[in-house]
Amino acid sequence: MARCGSGAGPCCCCCCCGERESRTPEELTILGETHEEEDEILPRKDYEKAQRYEAVKWVLVFAIGVSTGLVGLFVDFFVRLFTQLKFQVVQSSVEECTEKGCLALSLLELLGFNLTFVFLASLLVLIQPVAAGSGIPEIKCYLNGVKVPGVVRLRTVVCKATGVLFSVAGGLFVGKEGPMIHSGAVVGAGLPQFQSISLRKIQFNFPYFCSDRDKRDFVSAGAAAGVAAAFGAPIGGTLFSLEEGSSFWNQGLTWKVLFCSMAATFTLNFFRSGIQFGSWGSFQLPGLLNFGEFKCSESDKKCHLWTAVDLGFFILMGIVGGLLGATFNCLNKRLAKYRMRNVHPKPKLVRVLESLLVSLTTTVVVFVASMVLGECRQISSSRHSGNDTLSLQDISEDVNSSIKTFFCPNETYNDMATLFFNPQESAILQLFHQDGTFSPVTLSLFFLLYFLLSCWTYGISVPSGLFVPSLLCGAAFGRLVANLLKSYIGLDHIYSGTFALIGAAAFLGGVVRMTISLTVILIESTNEITYGLPIMITLMVAKWTGDFFNKGIYDIHVNLRGVPLLEWETGVEMDKLQASDIMEPNLTYVYPHTRIQSLVSILRTTVHHAFPVVTENRGNEREFMKGNQLISNNIKFKKSSILTRAGEQRKRSQSMKSYPSSELRNMCDEHIATEEPPEKEDILQQMLERRYTPYPNLYPDQSPSEEWTMEERFRPLTFHGLILRSQLVTLLDRGVCYSESQSSASQPRLSHAEMLEDYPHYPDIHDLDLTLLNPRMIVDVTPYMNPSPFTVSPNTHVSQVFNLFRTMGLRHLPVVNAVGEVVGIITRHNLTHEFLQARLRQHYQTI
Repeated sequence: MARCGSGAGPCCCCCCCGERESRTPEELTILGETHEEEDEILPRKDYEKAQRYEAVKWVLVFAIGVSTGLVGLFVDFFVRLFTQLKFQVVQSSVEECTEKGCLALSLLELLGFNLTFVFLASLLVLIQPVAAGSGIPEIKCYLNGVKVPGVVRLRTVVCKATGVLFSVAGGLFVGKEGPMIHSGAVVGAGLPQFQSISLRKIQFNFPYFCSDRDKRDFVSAGAAAGVAAAFGAPIGGTLFSLEEGSSFWNQGLTWKVLFCSMAATFTLNFFRSGIQFGSWGSFQLPGLLNFGEFKCSESDKKCHLWTAVDLGFFILMGIVGGLLGATFNCLNKRLAKYRMRNVHPKPKLVRVLESLLVSLTTTVVVFVASMVLGECRQISSSRHSGNDTLSLQDISEDVNSSIKTFFCPNETYNDMATLFFNPQESAILQLFHQDGTFSPVTLSLFFLLYFLLSCWTYGISVPSGLFVPSLLCGAAFGRLVANLLKSYIGLDHIYSGTFALIGAAAFLGGVVRMTISLTVILIESTNEITYGLPIMITLMVAKWTGDFFNKGIYDIHVNLRGVPLLEWETGVEMDKLQASDIMEPNLTYVYPHTRIQSLVSILRTTVHHAFPVVTENRGNEREFMKGNQLISNNIKFKKSSILTRAGEQRKRSQSMKSYPSSELRNMCDEHIATEEPPEKEDILQQMLERRYTPYPNLYPDQSPSEEWTMEERFRPLTFHGLILRSQLVTLLDRGVCYSESQSSASQPRLSHAEMLEDYPHYPDIHDLDLTLLNPRMIVDVTPYMNPSPFTVSPNTHVSQVFNLFRTMGLRHLPVVNAVGEVVGIITRHNLTHEFLQARLRQHYQTI
């Protein structure tokens, strides 16, 4: 983007040579001549600045990792505190009331805890609605290039981190790992800016990273750090950010993201190990979710973690996991649509009541199932064997301490209560490492109840994650398969923990449809590289099976929000389309010198983020009227574009009706009337018949208007560059303009730093006080526009357009023909799968 140097002032153009003074500013820009201030910058100074910039970036990446780890520590500490307090009170009450027959009182105590925690979580979501859910769909959209309002604000991370600990402590079937990804992304977005909307009085003059691309890089690092802190998987976090998030990537970013993930993992590990074990400096707890060590007992010589024969069962489990995941996603999609129609339009209190209803139902189901449906199972004596390794003894002691003996005699435990009356992480460890058996009936009921309640819960107005509920649900499914194979087929050599792990991977893969990153996350969580092959095969089969029916859960929620998310690539059949088939021909543009009243009218009547800077090309128009073949070929498609989209454009024009503010209308004393063209069937024929009729004088008095005829909308326009909405608003806010009686050289010049002072929160055009500005003043936009943006030809294949748009991280792509005329513009909306499919159907209909 071409801007004056930081030293430019109001008179920066007065020192030009005689030849430059003889040219207008737009001619200098079009000819590619630069300001002298840019030529005076020494290469060594640029090199030192780049080195300093890179060093600061590494420091900030480390700070983001440490901060994300501390957020995870905060969430984990208070979740453990509240959960232990709740279960201690309720468990003692249940044991006491078992003899006295007052279990209803125990249920009321449990309801009191859970409803209070869930109510607090819902209140926090009312404060910041975007804090609801896991946040992964929103972060996925942001990294894909779509700005979701409020998704990376300080208030969001406060409500998210505080709300998720109340959601988990409140007994809902949600996890804290998903919101950790959102929290890390918010830290990554806010920390390098050193400012916040919520804390307006705290302002630092930090001159670095004032661009959307830098911000997305830091958000990528923060999201990866969130995964790393949640699962103790720094490599998996890096791959997650690459696979699920960013629309563009580079090698330098890979190193920084991995470094950030490592910092988050070891920061959380350091503090958790010191707080829980008192051994500061040791690293024993790498993540919020720890799967423990999978290892057969040395006394069991027949035991193997897995064999080649087991791969067949793993593939079948992957197919079933894909089917279950597709069913889960289908049900949740229907629930989300129902909420959008019947819950969200109503007062916000209705959302809180829905959350309380889910909490009430979950609590009653958990309590009744634990008291009535559980079976008393014998505690295995093998855990007391002296042949086990130290690590296995530690795991066994941890698992043994979390079993529940409700209504069961000594040396037995209640298997249903053990799964329901424990934190979800402890229940997963029970299914992975419990030597005793769980009843097939108990596992089936637990899976069914957990499946339905977690599906109902995901989407209510509380911060909630989906990773841990899916893992727990899948682990129950895998453990059920292992029990059936042992009991009915006689396969005594299988290791139940392996099947529980594969079941968890199959169900989670069927729900979220992740492959590479999820494989590495599970391998790092288990610390067992030999599980790599079965986990990868299971996840691939689960994804292929689920994709046959619907999309992943995060993609479904992205589509429900109507976000224009770009896929990794387009289909082969899309190459039948060209840029001219998908572009938006109805352009809103500005001239190099435009009056203030025209700019305000454009900004207040449109929502576009960029505008082409053009001049009228009357010479090319006359050549076209004479039948010049080259011009005719390059804008031949305009006729069909006009005819097929005229109705759509009229509707959009009606919906965009708006007028300048009253103060501007009062100050304008001239009104330019436009002549209505005669009604004729062929709009291109109208142009031919009016070849000698001059266009209305629109330079610089009048902006493109909804009242223009189709002929006026599609006049030949020479393209000179792009100007952003934020830049135009900044110029108006700072009063950068000149009067008609003066030269454009008298216009004040803003430096690069001054243009970015309000980043990332630029003022809104509707909030500006423009009463002191004369609407007849003229703004010269040429020093601030981008004179060389990426452009494509109208004949470019859609696959090439898509790859350029995605790999370069673009938001606007002008379509320019062979003679330099802008004929349309492409945004990410024009490249979404749904839009391309619609255009492909139109293409087939016109053949």
